[in-house]
Amino acid sequence: MARRVLHHNSSNHHPNNVTSPLLSLSLALLCLLSAPAASAQLTRTHYAGVCPNVEGIVRGAVQKKIQQTFVTIPATIRLFFHDCFVQGCDASVMVASAGSNRAEKDHPDNLSLAGDGFDTVIKAKQAVDAVAGCRNKVSCADILALATRDVIALSGGPSYPVELGRLDGLRSTAGSVNGRLPQPNFSLAQLNSLFAANGLSQSDMIALSGGNPVDPTLNRAYATQLQQMCPRNVDPRIAINMDPITPNTFDNTYFKNLQQGKGLFTSDQILYTDLKSRPTVDAWAGNSVAFQQAFITAITKLGRVGVKTGRGGNIRTDCGVLGR
Repeated sequence: MARRVLHHNSSNHHPNNVTSPLLSLSLALLCLLSAPAASAQLTRTHYAGVCPNVEGIVRGAVQKKIQQTFVTIPATIRLFFHDCFVQGCDASVMVASAGSNRAEKDHPDNLSLAGDGFDTVIKAKQAVDAVAGCRNKVSCADILALATRDVIALSGGPSYPVELGRLDGLRSTAGSVNGRLPQPNFSLAQLNSLFAANGLSQSDMIALSGGNPVDPTLNRAYATQLQQMCPRNVDPRIAINMDPITPNTFDNTYFKNLQQGKGLFTSDQILYTDLKSRPTVDAWAGNSVAFQQAFITAITKLGRVGVKTGRGGNIRTDCGVLGR
């Protein structure tokens, strides 16, 4: 059901809040942000001849990471969304700034990405490269796509087929992030416009949607309840469940919360207050299966955005360093 987590964890990156761009994932981390979508030659069997067990290897690494902290789930999902919305799904969001180049991850809109998302991909990449036949054969971009599917499935969501064959991007600049990510106070029209630019429909946007600043129409009693859950001196490793019903489960509670005026941010609650999107919210609040099917369609389309192939990319040995 819907989950968001007010929180902040930072194993490898900025210790800022994190909101799962995933509507239904009842997790999000304390200082949120949001999410993002184009296309290329991808196939489910891309690694069959070189690293046939890649999916199992990545899943094993993801399972271990989730056992360490559930923040892994929303953090990985947000990382995937933020990556794909800026220059396409090419793991450019993972690149560290170096020399005079300020990379994507250091743009203000990405400072809230939790370190656990980065760490999940790094650990999975290490596990894949530890297998002789797989070493330097699998891109960071594909590992991120697989890890995203796995955290969703391991939290009770659908396990869907992931198309593979993405190469890692050859550049990463903070300037490329400008205007590419949803903002906290976006209207429905603004959200639709941003997602449409990435080949995603309103239905896709609602299925993938993420959050922002507390909406003025938020149920006041619920807002007070959430505020009381936040300690005054917040330890950056602490996470607060925003959905007290099913905080660690992927389901459709997010939509039920919107019906009750419990959308945490303006760009959440607008999906219910705007009559053009309310029917979809109502439909998915009452039909979890329909929501999951729509989500699979949306995230598959998201994974095709701006994919790099041929000379347009490479396979990094270190996900955080260009040209390696």
